[in-house]
Amino acid sequence: MEGHSSRTSLLSLLFSLTLFSLSVNSAAEVDIIRANQIIKDGTSIISAGGHFELGFISPGRSTNRYVGIWYKKIPTRTIVWIANREAPLNTTTGLLKLNSNGSLVILNGSNKIVWSSNSSASVNNPVAQLLDSGNFVIRDETDSSPENFLWQSFDIIGNTYLAGNKLGWNLETGLERYFSSWKSEDDPSPGEYTYRIDRHGFPQLILRKGSSIDFRPGPWNGVRFSGTPNLIPNQIFTFDFVSNDKELYYHYSVVNSSVVTRVILHPLGYIQRWVWIEKYQIWQLYTTSQMDDCNRYALCGAYGSCDINKSPPCECLDGFKQKSQKEWDVSDWSSGCVRKVPLSCGDGEGFVKHSGFKLPDTQKSWFNKSMSLDECRSVCLKNCSCTAYANTDIRGSGSGCLLWFNELIDIREYKENGQDIYIRMAASELGSKGRPELRLMIIPIVLTVPMMLGIYLCIIRKKRIKHMEAITRQYYQNDWCNGNGDDDVELPLFDFTALANATNGFSTDSKLGEGGFGPVYKGMLDETKEIAVKRLSKNSTQGLQEFKNEVSCIARLQHRNLVKLLGCSVQEGERMLVYEYMRNKSLDLFIFDKEQSKALDWPMRYNIINGIARGLLYLHQDSRLRIIHRDLKASNILLDLEMNPKISDFGTARICGETETGANTTRVVGTYGYMSPEYAIDGEFSVKSDVYSFGVLLLEVVSGKRNKNFTHPDHNLNLLGHAWRIYTNGEVLDIVDEPKEPGFFNERKLYEGDSTSSSSNYLSVTTMAPR
Repeated sequence: MEGHSSRTSLLSLLFSLTLFSLSVNSAAEVDIIRANQIIKDGTSIISAGGHFELGFISPGRSTNRYVGIWYKKIPTRTIVWIANREAPLNTTTGLLKLNSNGSLVILNGSNKIVWSSNSSASVNNPVAQLLDSGNFVIRDETDSSPENFLWQSFDIIGNTYLAGNKLGWNLETGLERYFSSWKSEDDPSPGEYTYRIDRHGFPQLILRKGSSIDFRPGPWNGVRFSGTPNLIPNQIFTFDFVSNDKELYYHYSVVNSSVVTRVILHPLGYIQRWVWIEKYQIWQLYTTSQMDDCNRYALCGAYGSCDINKSPPCECLDGFKQKSQKEWDVSDWSSGCVRKVPLSCGDGEGFVKHSGFKLPDTQKSWFNKSMSLDECRSVCLKNCSCTAYANTDIRGSGSGCLLWFNELIDIREYKENGQDIYIRMAASELGSKGRPELRLMIIPIVLTVPMMLGIYLCIIRKKRIKHMEAITRQYYQNDWCNGNGDDDVELPLFDFTALANATNGFSTDSKLGEGGFGPVYKGMLDETKEIAVKRLSKNSTQGLQEFKNEVSCIARLQHRNLVKLLGCSVQEGERMLVYEYMRNKSLDLFIFDKEQSKALDWPMRYNIINGIARGLLYLHQDSRLRIIHRDLKASNILLDLEMNPKISDFGTARICGETETGANTTRVVGTYGYMSPEYAIDGEFSVKSDVYSFGVLLLEVVSGKRNKNFTHPDHNLNLLGHAWRIYTNGEVLDIVDEPKEPGFFNERKLYEGDSTSSSSNYLSVTTMAPR
């Protein structure tokens, strides 16, 4: 009996010690899941400080089950993250498991995987841990360094943004962290809205509903986003925007760890910050990013400014007028405003300073963080396509340079905490804002001799016009078209009447298209010879210099892959160029059109690329003069009846000496997207500039996609960036267009970008516009 009693006591002691040991281990590891450990529906893990809990949960009134994270100490069950948003479980038999390879999986009642963390790396002793920040991580048991996490829930933000999380990009890995709304409070699957950092141009946060922009807080200016004046230092949280070679993100931190705050993207698209008020046991709304109607993207259209304190809130900037007065009269401001005096890239243009603004959309912008404001002004002034400039950072006296190359869209006025922007204006629109010294000079003159000055100027103007027309006519007829120039150019001179008859009086039915030079018409000479007549528009931004340039360049060139100039006409005050007619018009009408592109099989595309290369080689190396085209693009490649390519439009070309390979210019012309960086930024052009443009054109022919408007569901790169990315990944065939693939190419459905055909841009010259 005594021995039996001793054994019983020993067993009881061992059992108690075992229970104690399990209890201690369980308490120590309440926040950890080990390899092959299972979390069932009804059980959970809790972060070490007791702030967050992870387990199976049903949001709102839903009966579906999800693996989620919620606040542990807040009685109102508030979910901050869900794993299987798109793969809910309809029973309570689900399991969460950490595999031995370091991947988390959710299993349904049939033991099938419905969600996985897809961890890319593995370790010998993986653990999954719920941190007090709300971040759920997978790491090596012996390594708790954040940079070595195998996976973390903070990389998949969902609809809630917590302190310490990064909203943005890891530029080294290509990882993007962004908001995506729930469909409803009961359905956490991805809704219509996303909030992410857009990297086109100067980085900025953009809220989209589907693919349409809904709200934009403005670019970061070193202190805050320029369109969020209420984002100021406070006692609740601090914030910052990080931009370097490795990362690009926005984040915030709480000032006092006892404060519980979160940012959510509401199913209706509102970006809201909430703070938990312990005294009243409620979530209190702290701020909403979209405060009023002026936060609606582009409410007032191009060059329109919104001020919620005015009625109506939209008005045109100084120097601009309503594009459609009829629409503005019914409170539809979306058509925006247009300049009262168009820009001409002439002397006297300058900038007008506007203060207290939310900066315009920066998707089509360029920036340099090391430039001063004076340097920024100089760069913008030298580039005819630059419409405005501003500092990238407003701290101190300001620094950095931000340039816009498009219409200014989504501007808002603030009386306080806005930003300065300098908008390009015509000389006559500068007034006292742009050129105060000019005003002091002009006012006395205008007041004393207005009538005499007006009469005098009218007389002089008439005489000068007649004189210039006579000189121009004689110059073109004698020196260009009749071969009396220095280079003995012999070019036939066409009679104006003959060209008018050939084009049915330059009728609309004969019009092929229109570019920067003016309209182009199809004509028929002697009822047998088809021609294309390029007529300088009276309102053209290009004039005598481009006309002369085109004649002097192309008249000297003879090559099967260059369009042939047949002659010119300078009668009746007109300036016209006559070319051979190209039956199939321009290349862009084929490669960017979904139906037309089907006609381009691979042998034909190869022939087109090869022909363009031959023509370019002739210009750079084999012709008597080395010519740099400067505007090589798809719309400037014309196709004859047999689809042979011919380079056209030499209005912006430059002639170099035999030993010269490039030069520098203060007037950057061409088409952004085809333009090499050194030319677009510094005005340095060379044969390499044309080779760069040819490379862009080659990618467009092969892919059938425009570089400028290229989009991809996995990233925000343009076509060039996408091509480089798939090349480095060894997936170069992914860029190939779909019609009649080679036999070794596995068919797949490629994402289609903007394939809208441009108008027939026959022989056009396009000034600089950003990609």
